[in-house]
Amino acid sequence: MNLRDDQIERYSRHIILKDVGGAGQEKILASKVLIIGTGGLGAPAALYLAAAGVGTLGLIDGDRVDMTNLQRQVIHFTPDVGKPKVQSAKEKISQINPDVNVVTYEDVVHSQNILDLISGYDFVIDGTDNFSAKFLINDACVIAKKPYSHGGILRFDGQTMTIIPGESACYRCVFLNPPPKNAVPTCSQAGVLGAIAGMLGTIQAAEALKFITGVGELVSNRLLIFDAKTMNFRTAKFKRNPKCPVCSDHPSITELIDYEMPVCDLKK
Repeated sequence: MNLRDDQIERYSRHIILKDVGGAGQEKILASKVLIIGTGGLGAPAALYLAAAGVGTLGLIDGDRVDMTNLQRQVIHFTPDVGKPKVQSAKEKISQINPDVNVVTYEDVVHSQNILDLISGYDFVIDGTDNFSAKFLINDACVIAKKPYSHGGILRFDGQTMTIIPGESACYRCVFLNPPPKNAVPTCSQAGVLGAIAGMLGTIQAAEALKFITGVGELVSNRLLIFDAKTMNFRTAKFKRNPKCPVCSDHPSITELIDYEMPVCDLKK
């Protein structure tokens, strides 16, 4: 085990875990995880992955912190309002754990940059809040064969699944195409209970750590869904769609495109 004395102390609760141990912690320290979006989902995911000792955390987000973020985006504090989210997040991560190399991208993912962005990472976390980004992330990760965690929240509900390209069903196997305009409101339109973001973001962080260490069973080929009003969790099982336009043996989607974001007009 090639860990410094201070690392052995810091990560001792991982090291004494039977299924992780020193070897597992070394895998975590050598890993690279990209978090797309440092908002409701990306914030708790980043905090826990940093605390766990992920060697390199990539953060991409083009937004700045505003007051409405603070109800759920726990990596940002009141004095951070107006600051780029990736800068705010990096500052907190550096305070939590100086072992972590934080790489920031003050940008949004799009069809021209996403393949380059994900290329240097072992695992990707989708912390975005719109369908156009989610379908783009899925397609890019499948094409590039990058494992990733999907997450989505709205009101009191959350859902997540982990996609292992070539092995498991992908996001399009479950949701074929983005919804039409006016079909689904965003969190800024319909609201979201702040703690829901924490619940789901930490699940996504756990999935990343499980993938890195090879411990346990990932939320693959199934969609984990929860309703915080009743605290009811359920899973819906899926198989790879042999006619999936992106992950089938004969895909029809071989190039990335940028979808128009289907914003819901609540005035109608």
